[in-house]
Amino acid sequence: QVQLVESGGGLVQPGGSLRLSCAASGIIFSPNTMGWYRQGPGAQRELVASIASGGNTNYADSVKGRFTISRVNAKNTAYLQMNSLKPEDTTVYFCNFRLRGYVYWGQGTEVTVSS
Repeated sequence: QVQLVESGGGLVQPGGSLRLSCAASGIIFSPNTMGWYRQGPGAQRELVASIASGGNTNYADSVKGRFTISRVNAKNTAYLQMNSLKPEDTTVYFCNFRLRGYVYWGQGTEVTVSS
């Protein structure tokens, strides 16, 4: 079992920045992938960004150049640095952890971009 604890959401003005953190604990070994998804009301959960334990990253087209995902393997923690935030980035963000076919989700953290 893997537990995920997210932090860092909140309210920010358009053009501002936020950093989300996701700390994983439990039975963890490599290789694995950590990522962030987001889901708006009535919408499907969509990938925002992911990073493998080896460092490979993947981004949604809508966030390329604005968001950066990183991780510290020794801490089993992933970060999502979100810059140049737009109102359309407003939604709930979920941390995701994938390990040998198993998928784990965090509880979600809300991001609101509004003036």
